Amino acid sequence: MRLYPAIDILDGSAVRLVKGDFDARQTYEQDPLTAALSFARAGAEALHVVDLDGARRGEPVNLGHLRRIASESGLPVQYGGGLRSAGAVEQALAAGAARVILGTAALRDPDLLREVLAAHGDERVIVSVDVRGGLVTSAGWTETGGQAAGPVIESLIESGVSLVVYTDVDRDGMLEGPDLESFRELAEPLPARVIYSGGIGSLEDLAGLAALSLASLDGVIVGKALYERRFTVPEAIGALAG
Repeated sequence: MRLYPAIDILDGSAVRLVKGDFDARQTYEQDPLTAALSFARAGAEALHVVDLDGARRGEPVNLGHLRRIASESGLPVQYGGGLRSAGAVEQALAAGAARVILGTAALRDPDLLREVLAAHGDERVIVSVDVRGGLVTSAGWTETGGQAAGPVIESLIESGVSLVVYTDVDRDGMLEGPDLESFRELAEPLPARVIYSGGIGSLEDLAGLAALSLASLDGVIVGKALYERRFTVPEAIGALAG
């Protein structure tokens, strides 16, 4: 199971939001590359980069930062935020993303999802399913629909998706830990792999996810807890290893 340190970029800086609220931000690094290099030096094996500006605008904004992070960190980067067209996906891959993360576009435009999966494969095109109040949210966490996560993910799998990023937005940035039982119920029957995100605040949280022993759990995204030095990258990798 892989650890993905998170770098969320807003107004050019590495920030963390609370429950997906753009007005409740904490800036941790003025230059996102600084955060990326710090995680790389600490032993991270991959990075999770989100273009929050792009998520709000509907097109990628921070490709320059992506290019620098991918090139100078030497780590594979999965990148999302504003990727709502085949051209935007091509731009992100050309800028150095090892994987692209579709969110709103995958949920609203099944034809686009099938197109980019056919062009780039299910290891390079993954989908983010963000959940608030038990329902899937989109457009940079600003719009909530009426669909539960399970049926949405099942539909994505039918379209050819094999890897999903699941974010519990209600817990994001709160450092209060995941809802292990709810996540187990969601992820256990899935034939796809899932990367978990939302609320990780301690090594015990990571150990709890690892202890679920879910075949579908591919990795965990951690942001605020690393920035606030609740634990280190090596400690987190160790906790996920069990």
